[in-house]
Amino acid sequence: MLGKTNLHELSFGWTSNNHAYGAVHNPYDPTRIPGGSSGGTAAAVAAHMAPLGVAEDTQGSIRVPAALCGICGFRPTTGRYSTRGCVPISSLFDQVGPHARTVSDVALFDSVVANDWHALTSTPLKGVRLGVVRDYWFTGLDPEVEHVTELALRRIKAAGAEIIETTMPGLQSLIDLTTDAVQLHDVRTDLAQYLKEYGTGLTFDDVVARASTDIQETFRSDVLPGGRNFVSAATYAAARDTHLPALRRLYQDYFARTGVAALVFPATMIAPPLIGEDVIVNIQERKVRFDIAIARNISPGSTAGIPGLVLPAGLNSTGLPIGIEFDAPAASDRSLLVLGISLERVLGSITNPKI
Repeated sequence: MLGKTNLHELSFGWTSNNHAYGAVHNPYDPTRIPGGSSGGTAAAVAAHMAPLGVAEDTQGSIRVPAALCGICGFRPTTGRYSTRGCVPISSLFDQVGPHARTVSDVALFDSVVANDWHALTSTPLKGVRLGVVRDYWFTGLDPEVEHVTELALRRIKAAGAEIIETTMPGLQSLIDLTTDAVQLHDVRTDLAQYLKEYGTGLTFDDVVARASTDIQETFRSDVLPGGRNFVSAATYAAARDTHLPALRRLYQDYFARTGVAALVFPATMIAPPLIGEDVIVNIQERKVRFDIAIARNISPGSTAGIPGLVLPAGLNSTGLPIGIEFDAPAASDRSLLVLGISLERVLGSITNPKI
């Protein structure tokens, strides 16, 4: 082990502005966030402190930092890697995975952890079908994010890939009914069980009481009984037993219907915002909630449990990284990594941070 990295406290956020240990800074601009929750790992890999880092993704915590720090991030199919020993949010969504600067290094991590040594070789993109769903993943984007993403799609298309534009009716509704309900419910039980299993001598209430004020406020409003967003047993049961299976079927049907190897979209709606700019952001003079701008695009994949690979697409006009994500059918992890090696060659590399 080379070192331990900072992250968003209890993995409960996307900024890595940790009020206990201090904010993690983006190597491309230290006044800006690296994303979260695994922001320290992404920043270290982007700054060439290490070639590879272990991160975790419940709702974007691998992919958001990868996108905002200009590196590769891979969230495998849920369950591909063991999460034993990891502090949990939800056993239904939690998944460890790697940060790296190349897809080959991501693939090496996958070979070791999954014990899957099938050879991966780059293949031409000619004839590869990639899906674009504009009415969800491409709406309301920052103009520069949209521009960099469209340039990346042009390069991919010029390399011979087919861009299949279609829709996924009902996606937003299923995410609204599932993602938060599962996580906000499960963290109460899963974290309590973790603390007991590993003999920490702490209860769930002890941990919340010792957390920083921002985390306490989030837990009071979203997790604890009496909070305005508290998830009832009935709401949770519907999310787990009805809406989550429906979301998974929606993805299965989409991939079967379109024949695409992966969906492609910008990982976040914005480039890295300033540290502290974590409530409201401005997109074309529109005020947008930070959590929507950061997490809208990455939420469906982790909720559905499918593999997602983030690659750097380019830099905006101020030199900040923009990430592009490729989500593939469940259990097609090695195929997605093969595709990623080919896509990486077409997209090219971005300028390294100067620090």
